[in-house]
Amino acid sequence: MKKVIVVNSDTMGAGSEKLGKTLIGSFFRKLWANEMKPDTIVFYNAGVKLLTKDSEVLGALHELHTAGTDLVACGTCVNYYKLQDTIDAARVSNMPEIVSILMGAEVVTI
Repeated sequence: MKKVIVVNSDTMGAGSEKLGKTLIGSFFRKLWANEMKPDTIVFYNAGVKLLTKDSEVLGALHELHTAGTDLVACGTCVNYYKLQDTIDAARVSNMPEIVSILMGAEVVTI
């Protein structure tokens, strides 16, 4: 079964935003360094902000993509945050495809 990670925020966990940004950065760097990688990472809501050209985790996301992980951004979310011209690390998709991806996979939400 495919492995999919869902990212719904530009931070990890609740509480300190600064700590959450540090944690999400560490998560993606460690995920890239891990032997096992997810098939797909789906980004929605504020998670799409991690895919922009000025994202602190962009390098790790590019490396994951190069290693074969499909990075999928929610198009509605990209439009909501007005990030159409700044998405750099993913392909923009739609909710029907995201539902299809999630229904056919083992899903982990961070």
